[in-house]
Amino acid sequence: QVRLVESGGGLVQAGGSLRLSCAVSGFSSRIYYIDWYRQAPGKERELVASIINGDRTDYLDSVKGRFTIASGSTKNTWTLQMNSLKPEDTAVYYCKPTRVAWGQGTQVTVTS
Repeated sequence: QVRLVESGGGLVQAGGSLRLSCAVSGFSSRIYYIDWYRQAPGKERELVASIINGDRTDYLDSVKGRFTIASGSTKNTWTLQMNSLKPEDTAVYYCKPTRVAWGQGTQVTVTS
């Protein structure tokens, strides 16, 4: 059974950092494309970062230079390092690998 787990969210002050993790188990093949999305209260879900083949990355303009998406050291794991966090980064963050259903997400709250 395929299982997706996102973790690492929390409460942090503006300027702080968090590292989100995403892991897919029960999927026999290596996943080469994943996205991180976020959804703030009352807003639509937006694409934050993508990684393809472990090295090609793309970012939402507002997070460029602050967030880094990377593949983990084990198969089908990834991270999203978030630095210099701002209150407007507050949202539920979702990892979305190809061919895997949405997970529960992890809450990130940034206080001013």
